[in-house]
Amino acid sequence: MAGAETNGTKPVGQDATALASRLQHMSLSAQAVHADDFLNTHAAVAPPMHVSTTFRYSENPDDLIPMQNLNPSNAHDSHIYSRMSAPTTQRFEAVLTSLLGGPAVAYSSGLSAFHAMVVFLNPKRVAIGGGYHGCHGVLRVLAKLSGLQQLDLDCADSDLGPGDLIHVETPLNPTGEARDLAFYQAKAARTGAVLSVDATFAPPPLLDPFAFGVDIIMHSGTKYFGGHSDLLSGVLALSPKRSADWLPQLRSERLFLGSVMGSLEGWLGLRSLRTLELRVRKQSRDAETLVQWLAAERKREGSVVSKAVAEIKHASLQVDDTGNTPGWLRTQMPNGYGPVFALAMKEENFARRLPSKLALFHHATSLGGVESLIEWRSMTDATVDKRLLRLSVGVEGWEDLRDDLVSGFEGLLAEKGEEAA
Repeated sequence: MAGAETNGTKPVGQDATALASRLQHMSLSAQAVHADDFLNTHAAVAPPMHVSTTFRYSENPDDLIPMQNLNPSNAHDSHIYSRMSAPTTQRFEAVLTSLLGGPAVAYSSGLSAFHAMVVFLNPKRVAIGGGYHGCHGVLRVLAKLSGLQQLDLDCADSDLGPGDLIHVETPLNPTGEARDLAFYQAKAARTGAVLSVDATFAPPPLLDPFAFGVDIIMHSGTKYFGGHSDLLSGVLALSPKRSADWLPQLRSERLFLGSVMGSLEGWLGLRSLRTLELRVRKQSRDAETLVQWLAAERKREGSVVSKAVAEIKHASLQVDDTGNTPGWLRTQMPNGYGPVFALAMKEENFARRLPSKLALFHHATSLGGVESLIEWRSMTDATVDKRLLRLSVGVEGWEDLRDDLVSGFEGLLAEKGEEAA
């Protein structure tokens, strides 16, 4: 059924996305709490977790229609097999459809979402910059099968053609620095390429990529959508201008790729989305405050920060030729610049040893959880400067995180025999 929206079992009409999006005139938090209400089939306030992998057909033989299994209580909550669709993950997708502004499809991880996107688009060439090394790994795997070419993000227009992919990560992993989406949208328009963005580091309400002409939004839902370091997921959201043509096939291909999100993860994700705006606004605000304090201290002669830190990277520190925040950045991220930043230490040994001297920042990979994390990035990415530390700000008070870092810097300097001012 061309252009019809399907949940993987039967066409349910174009109104499924409309129902999930019906509250977009309301606050982000109202959407996060209520966008999936149309899927309620029980009086329970908290959504149930359905763990079943398979669902009974009608007992009436006259009602049996191949590849359909209509739920008489709620046609939008109709399922056959959980690799096609499942009640809990469907609710997770419904909320994300509202928050992201386009139909959302959930996957088992961020990389599985990226893999599914590239398989679906089947480009001959992908223009991609630095950022998360895992996406580059997926492209290398696909290149073995198809001869896919990987180009630099800022390659010449003549290197790209219709159907190729420009994949932008903003803010960038691991530094938290932003890229100008309007610039790359113009490049996509000139070349006929599809524009995708990995917006993992800037979830709603920080960035709305569709407002800048993006075709597909990708998120590692493991990070801020999960928010508690206890689930893996990935998400693709389609621009409304693309969804009628692309959504049915994208869901159909997920069925055969097998990279479906589990029901437990869907339930954990749904729980977490309820507080997304509350968490992200605080995390971003506190990260920016902490970054500005660190930047000021690094300039103060004799401070522990100036003795230990060589450079601080974050979108809030990006400036144009006049020394001010670029206009495109203020327009693109009006509600904050993200909770992740990076420190380049003065010595590799400082980067290796600082995490062990901190009490509140856990030394672990990943980001986006309620707990603050720090990672000597060389632990999981062989391509980065060995002096680099990535920091993800959680929901603790920024003053406590500041004091934790100061104590760590002092410990480093004491080991080296330097006096901390």
